Amino acid sequence: MIKTFLGTVAAIVMLLAHTHAESVDLEYAATGYAADDLAGIYFDAARQGRSDILEGLIDAGAPVDARDKKGYTAFILASYNGHPETVALLAARRANPCAADYKGNTAQMGAAFRGDDAMARKLLEFDCDVNVENSTGQTAAMMAALFGRTEQVKMLSDAGADLSKRDFAGNTAMLLARVQGNREMVRLLSGRQN
Repeated sequence: MIKTFLGTVAAIVMLLAHTHAESVDLEYAATGYAADDLAGIYFDAARQGRSDILEGLIDAGAPVDARDKKGYTAFILASYNGHPETVALLAARRANPCAADYKGNTAQMGAAFRGDDAMARKLLEFDCDVNVENSTGQTAAMMAALFGRTEQVKMLSDAGADLSKRDFAGNTAMLLARVQGNREMVRLLSGRQN
């Protein structure tokens, strides 16, 4: 059992060192797992907040900022799924808290989408650019306004978010709130315009 586990860990480390490939079809004979399954274990550990598994894999040499097929890192997945202890572990292991997925979405944007105020507050500790744009030109503040995340708009504004920025369709945070009919958000944004 121990030998199989160590073989699995070694295979995961080898796979994660080469995660830039879109699909890996290799089988690791020592483990009986397909390469994609092994990568799945790493990223599932992040989704589930299994800091113990991630720590063991990173100690064994797994690259902390490995990406899955969508560009998600373990840090992005752990934060999106609400695991502050795992986020702290990954940050301590030098994960990039400012990384974006292949569509430009950051962990801060994920917190806005999910409405996780506690995670949004934690992520602001990492000194990432709060005005970074995703592939549609939207920022975390725009997402927070769109989804009615009042506390997050306040936090992001206090951290320097430019509430007058426009996405590629010409929308500001204020316009997105208006489209949603969110009067409370419109009032908040009116009082915080740059």
